[in-house]
Amino acid sequence: MQNEPMPANEMDRVISLSEFDLDYSVHQDNFKDLVRLAAKVAGTDISLVNLIDTYTQWTVSNYGLAIDQMPREDSVCQYTIMDDDHFEVPDLTADERFKDKFYVTDSPNLRYYYGVPLKTKEGYNLGALCVLDQDLKKLSPEKSEMLKIIADEIVNRLKAFKAIDNLKHELFEANESKKKVAHDIRGPLGGIIGLAQIISEQGHENQIDEVLEFINMIHTGGRSILELADEILSTELPKTLKSDEFNLTLFKDKLEKLYKPQAANKGVAFEVNIPVKAAQTPFSKNKLLQLTGNLISNAIKFTNAGGKVTVDMILEAENVYNKLFINVSDTGVGLSKEGIAKVLNGNALSTEGTGGEQGYGFGLALVKHLITGLNGTLDVFSEPGKGAVFKVMLPMKQ
Repeated sequence: MQNEPMPANEMDRVISLSEFDLDYSVHQDNFKDLVRLAAKVAGTDISLVNLIDTYTQWTVSNYGLAIDQMPREDSVCQYTIMDDDHFEVPDLTADERFKDKFYVTDSPNLRYYYGVPLKTKEGYNLGALCVLDQDLKKLSPEKSEMLKIIADEIVNRLKAFKAIDNLKHELFEANESKKKVAHDIRGPLGGIIGLAQIISEQGHENQIDEVLEFINMIHTGGRSILELADEILSTELPKTLKSDEFNLTLFKDKLEKLYKPQAANKGVAFEVNIPVKAAQTPFSKNKLLQLTGNLISNAIKFTNAGGKVTVDMILEAENVYNKLFINVSDTGVGLSKEGIAKVLNGNALSTEGTGGEQGYGFGLALVKHLITGLNGTLDVFSEPGKGAVFKVMLPMKQ
């Protein structure tokens, strides 16, 4: 099997993609105007926005072809992210790299491809904007430049979505800080009001009119401030601002939607299990899809047809932090002690999957990087020929 292309900055590239913390299943409408425009500019029937992680090409928006994902090694766009300008294949049927791919030999029987990398200002190609057709085409330099402008706008929108998510998170944190401040002032204010009441009562007994009037003013003002603190405490952040949260039910649904097709394509059973308890308790979704998705793709890669990949998730309550446990187990080829050590040290090397899938070498390294950044832990239990279990624990602030 030929070695598939890999950018020289691949590890930094996939880390950059993970920083966008994308849900690949929710952006169809966010780019539909741009993919349609790209097809019209190029004069092709099909246009796609593809993002490429370690294992998978995710089509986050499409025009003219209903597709959500494909293995990275089957894609044409994996070659586009190797280039700083564009990648063109005049005739897919005549190119040794693509002539036997399913999208060439079967419906939609594609022949022409033109792709522009989705490049960040830091120089990382997250994926590609591509146009495809069943007929041979030739794009003019003017059309090529217009596609590059559209590709830049796609990257700008990705950045904008990330900025909006960050702003929502900051608003939520500001609301929590507001509550804390209100809690902190309620105690002292309550004490002042209580003291004022005592002095007021003593003032009545001693007939100290001026002191009594002054104390009554303190009492009235303190009560007003206390009522203001209560109002602050009762103000809840609108639910629409908590877009950076998951619960176990939603997380399970996302994983099944994204990774059941991969498993089914290989003939591997896939299931996600969650307990009823705490199924609706919210927690941060920060990097969870990227982290868990890489573990699932890795498990599918090393499991033979007829095998099984299982994800078990539990959220346990603690005093300050909840603990999210994610266990990904498979019935695949397993790992040696040396292989486990390399995974835990973050330097596992790529190997070919059980179905001949190309290995890119950075899936588990990215997982270890993300878990470390989230202050979590990773344990791996496996023996050669007996499958593997990856156990992740992540602290989740209440």
